[in-house]
Amino acid sequence: MIKEWIKYKPNIVTGVNTLFNGLLNQPNFSSIDFSNVRACVGGAMAIQRAVAERWQQVTGCQLTEGYGMTESSPVLCVNPVDDTMRLGTIGLPVPSTDVRIVDENGDPLPPGQDHVGEIQARGPQIMKGYWQRPDATAETVKDGWLCTGDMGFMHPDGYFQIVDRKKDMILVSGFNVYPNEIEDVLALNPKVLESAAIGIPDEKSGEVVKVFVVKKDASLTESEVIAHCRENLTGYKVPKQVVFRDALPKTNVGKILRRELRDE
Repeated sequence: MIKEWIKYKPNIVTGVNTLFNGLLNQPNFSSIDFSNVRACVGGAMAIQRAVAERWQQVTGCQLTEGYGMTESSPVLCVNPVDDTMRLGTIGLPVPSTDVRIVDENGDPLPPGQDHVGEIQARGPQIMKGYWQRPDATAETVKDGWLCTGDMGFMHPDGYFQIVDRKKDMILVSGFNVYPNEIEDVLALNPKVLESAAIGIPDEKSGEVVKVFVVKKDASLTESEVIAHCRENLTGYKVPKQVVFRDALPKTNVGKILRRELRDE
């Protein structure tokens, strides 16, 4: 099926992280000719570094990340499709679009990895409002700025980077833990196919990290997952619980639904 699709020689390939990861794990995928592809663009969820690096190794194409929402019609930022593409970032704002980082009071933050806040944007593509929902509109669009609900920071040269969804943030003993970071680390383990991290209540620390893992190698154990995380994460970010699943809940476009895992 993949070869039937690629024979039409598309110039641009688009998808989400789970799609690219799934393709990479298909038999004989490396035998497909990607010479006609000019760009590969990922969105809807964070592109994991391990997936992006392996994609380029196998296909010869850089996996470029962009960012947007339905409320922004839908693009806000995108990486240049050239040597200035920055892996791990969502790139630069598109023309006529302003993007900024604000703190919990709505005040703009300066560039730097130490200044993580909510991403806000304004421009001609921002929606006027939700249909017949003025209260929801007032919460989402403030003084022309779209409040995205995504947490991130701006690099000094203007590139933006997302750390995670605000509502998915895990609070462990007063420290912010972002599921994307944990999932990115787990993706580096060759025995892990995909994963999802959530916070669960804990009497001592408020919340602790729980991860759901789909195995790529059946021999993977809970102790191996914990050990791998301890080697690559600060102590309070290491999962306290590991659950193995045959599959993870996803949207129609392949985005992992952490909300369903939390609701369990």
